Amino acid sequence: MLYGILGPVQVLCDDTPVDLGPRQRRVLLTRLLIEDGRPVSLGELCRDLWEGDQPQGAVSSVRAHISRLRSVLDPVRQGRSPVLVNGPGGYALTVPREARDTVLFDQSVARAREAMRRGQLLVARDELDAGLRLWRGEALGEAAEHAFAARETTRLNAAHQDARELQAAILIKLGDVERAISIAESLTISAPLREDVWALLMRALYGAGRSVEALQQYESFRAMLAKDLGLDPSPGLRDLHTAILRHDTGVLGDHRPSRYTASVFAGPGDTSEPLVGRAEEIARMATVLQTAAAGRTQWAVLSGEPGAGKTRLLDEMSAQAEAAGFTVTRASGGQALSESQGITLVCPTTQLLDGLRQASDAAPTRDGADGVDEGPLAVLLRELGRGPVLCVIDDLDWSPPEFHALLRELAAVLRDAPVAVVCALRNADDPVVGGLLADLARHGATWLHLEPLSVADVAELLTARGESASLGEAAALHRRGEGNPFVLGELLKLPPDRRTGPAARVPISMHSIIQARLAEQPNEVRALLTYAAADGESLDIDLLADVQGMARERLLPLIDVAVTARILVWDADPDERTTGRYRFPELHREVVLSALTPSSRQLLHAALARELTHWEGAEPARLARHLRAAGPMAPTAARGH
Repeated sequence: MLYGILGPVQVLCDDTPVDLGPRQRRVLLTRLLIEDGRPVSLGELCRDLWEGDQPQGAVSSVRAHISRLRSVLDPVRQGRSPVLVNGPGGYALTVPREARDTVLFDQSVARAREAMRRGQLLVARDELDAGLRLWRGEALGEAAEHAFAARETTRLNAAHQDARELQAAILIKLGDVERAISIAESLTISAPLREDVWALLMRALYGAGRSVEALQQYESFRAMLAKDLGLDPSPGLRDLHTAILRHDTGVLGDHRPSRYTASVFAGPGDTSEPLVGRAEEIARMATVLQTAAAGRTQWAVLSGEPGAGKTRLLDEMSAQAEAAGFTVTRASGGQALSESQGITLVCPTTQLLDGLRQASDAAPTRDGADGVDEGPLAVLLRELGRGPVLCVIDDLDWSPPEFHALLRELAAVLRDAPVAVVCALRNADDPVVGGLLADLARHGATWLHLEPLSVADVAELLTARGESASLGEAAALHRRGEGNPFVLGELLKLPPDRRTGPAARVPISMHSIIQARLAEQPNEVRALLTYAAADGESLDIDLLADVQGMARERLLPLIDVAVTARILVWDADPDERTTGRYRFPELHREVVLSALTPSSRQLLHAALARELTHWEGAEPARLARHLRAAGPMAPTAARGH
């Protein structure tokens, strides 16, 4: 027998539905099923079935229904039925857990979450599909309108909603974005005020190359919130909106198929590249785990620019921890794709607790032993006490201030426990998290900053890929990718002859990201960048100021804006012989130049050439280059130089 309440109540015997009789009998069966084997008194059954308006023969009617149900559910019984029993507490339906569709559904979802945490996305998808196929309609069917069913209906509907959200998240990671869009769209209809589903829809649309529609969905949700509730979207959803505007793949994630061991080079969706250049960081992470396993609480802070490979290193540490017997729980302050939870906009504290409870099969509760409602710190401390635990927190600088405060309290009281907490953020100098990081420093936290990869690292990568490249070719690729693992990964997707040299191309993904950054800059900054791009890699402050008729004191703040936006970079002189230089990275410069029409380029070069003719000691080769590039727009007075 298989008992089902994920839809109208039904009982299957060898896959054949059993005739359960009239409506009142079916409601009675549902009432007993949701008690999960606990007895219900005869009086309570009468009150629940008729909800205060009991007929005179209610007791006799219930007993008659019980008798009929026994004959249907246990037709070959000898003597008293072991299925539907009557004891001192009342009637109880003793059904094996594995014979209930609700239990089978919960088990499928749990297995899917575990598979996703391990990076087995296809397994997770199949488990969820199997679990969701058990749903045949609204939970509890016709019994859902009764008061006794309200709590179980709410629980099951919430579980169904969570499962479908997880299903969409997995499909996004597998690259099946069209199916994910369909699911997410239906979820926005069934739960229009739930931000998670709008985030799913926005991510799925973005993954399908429909970024304009993703932004439109945000505006629809924002307008609905303002009209119906007078509220604005949460900071998390606003950040996602900004990430889509900027094509910030570090926040949006990669929507291609992935395994658990994600690549440092192409974000969390690619496993084809080996992990190079991070041996020291991996060794120090291993030391953190060893010390924690010995019973001394450890904290670590991992920082690095977007694309530096923070998430990849966290994955590596999580795999090491699991192999050593740790329970690993993860949270994201930036609402990015999470290996264990899929896409989520819930607070990081809840994400950590959910991961710990799933690992221990503990029931979610906030009540202490004395029945008093516990605060989040007490609940987290209790869950962390179940064994060696690694807490991985990504995008710490995107998390809310109350989460920072919780971590400060946790660091103050959690000392001698087999727990390691690793926090990743972009900028360790960010004042938003300054108080928390200062506390962690006092508690002896391990600090790791991911520097750009070296030329030797790029050469090692190419060798590991089976590509025979000279040190010069590795250096050219390193220079073009600025040593950034994500950018290098995008370049390595191009054919070898398109990565560097005369036929080099800008990867489409990088072109979109850089264009989005440029679009956000003020007009004066964009004008500066066009002149700088036309002149060359190094910025000549005097020439740029003169050609624009601008004082140097006014020009430098504009350059700083471009540096902050990660369009220009400042190279300090390691030997301190000079102060350093402002530089235009290759890819950024090429994107700026590609947006100019031929005549616009000629006018820029003509203006630069005209200015250089007035300079004493101007390099003849430099002037000649601008004159050639100016073509018919070259200034006549300069042609004799």
